[in-house]
Amino acid sequence: MLVNQLGVNTGFYLLIPYLATHLTENLGLSAAVVGVVLGVRNLSQQGLFVIGGSASDRLGARGVIIAGCALRTAGFALFALGDHLAVLLAASVLSGFAGALFNPAVRAYLAQEAEERRAEAFALFNVFATTGALIGPLLGSALLLVDFRTSALAAAGIFAVLTVAQALVLPARRVEPSGGGVLADWREVLGNRAFLAFALAMAGLFTLESQLYLLLPDGARRATGWDGAAGLVFVVGAAANLLLQLRLTRALKRRGDRARWIVAGLGLMALAFLPPALATTVSGGPDGVADAVLRVLPVLSGALLLYLGVMIAQPFVMDMVPAFGRPALTGTYFGIFYVVSGVAAAIGNTVVGWAMDTGRDGDAAWLPWACCALAGFASALGVVRLRRLGSLPAPPEQPAAPAPARGRTPA
Repeated sequence: MLVNQLGVNTGFYLLIPYLATHLTENLGLSAAVVGVVLGVRNLSQQGLFVIGGSASDRLGARGVIIAGCALRTAGFALFALGDHLAVLLAASVLSGFAGALFNPAVRAYLAQEAEERRAEAFALFNVFATTGALIGPLLGSALLLVDFRTSALAAAGIFAVLTVAQALVLPARRVEPSGGGVLADWREVLGNRAFLAFALAMAGLFTLESQLYLLLPDGARRATGWDGAAGLVFVVGAAANLLLQLRLTRALKRRGDRARWIVAGLGLMALAFLPPALATTVSGGPDGVADAVLRVLPVLSGALLLYLGVMIAQPFVMDMVPAFGRPALTGTYFGIFYVVSGVAAAIGNTVVGWAMDTGRDGDAAWLPWACCALAGFASALGVVRLRRLGSLPAPPEQPAAPAPARGRTPA
């Protein structure tokens, strides 16, 4: 699963960041049509997560993961070979639906295999995912020196290899019957009000994490006047993730329950947007290299704090999601969790985009940073409220240490 996620993110980020440029510059499509193509891909994934989750519960995660990787292979190959709008839309649907299949299935498989060590498993999962997200754009930039089709075919080839590898290596697991139909499963999950409230509270997590690809790179470019400064955000995050993620999760797991660290992580994510907001009070462009370095430091410190917040909160969020319900519905819980929080995060990202435009037009560059900070604090307060109401699953019991024998001093 870890190697699979490394490959998934490598293949995805090898292609997707450069897709819009290909559609506009190489194929000459209008911005509106490009928006439709990208929107269809996103909708096919975010809106259908529940299908992948239910299929994972009903058919077994292994088969769903393999099917998802195969569909992503076909979708990315169509991006390479198709120039007509109908082909591009089909590629978007296939690649999006592929993500809707294997994303919840992978997390369900990992959660069931890791059992009481879910938080550590998801921490390691994040390390491999981040590594793939760093390798992908670098490899994509190199392949684009040839052309986009070469890059797209390379991405499709990665998913083809993953499809074969999962079929050969990934063990099958017995599927536990859920005791009802698919609609009954959905009603059970949607009837869990505590779970839905938690999923809505996590909108802040996903909204702020998205700013690693929107607001923070934009802030780095504006601070330095150099487009390449956006890459510094990812370098800082990748280094922190590789060095600290697993150690951090293991240390925190021994020192408190999941809700405490989710709140702490969200709070740190909110604080991450304050240093860049303060830096926006400096007007004008950078005056030389030294000034550019000083201007970008608040943005990079904010990126580091945001990555740290994600590293603290996310493994415990992933650990908590399946704890809301029965093991037989783990995939369905992950699927609906991503649908609910994803829709809420899409609204949050729309607000951030509006704040960016409004801030530029109204000489209030601090506005999007302030909106992000408020979103993070609101999510943290939401989790605090759920914890006080006793709506969150109880932390797993730690095994008790054996009592020393009477009459003997323990070593």
